[in-house]
Amino acid sequence: MKSLKIYEYKNCGTCRKALKYLEERGVAFERVPIRETPPTKTELKAMLKSYHGERKRLFNTSGGDYKSMNMKDRLPDLTDEEAIALLSENGNLIKRPFV
Repeated sequence: MKSLKIYEYKNCGTCRKALKYLEERGVAFERVPIRETPPTKTELKAMLKSYHGERKRLFNTSGGDYKSMNMKDRLPDLTDEEAIALLSENGNLIKRPFV
């Protein structure tokens, strides 16, 4: 069985809970630091598709970068491609953990 790829931030409580849950159940996974190595555009597009095009669900709306970049106001005007490009360049903007 192929292991899951989990993009996580080590100081994120939600990420720690998710990893603990997987470990307790013996699920194999690969940890990837989301800030240093954000998901690829292909991975982000696949997640966007699974969210039925709801771009906002990909974004960490409570994060500092989201707020400082004024994404709440900018997001509605972005195309999917622009949103994906932004996320692929800045892992802090991505809702985590990203599986």
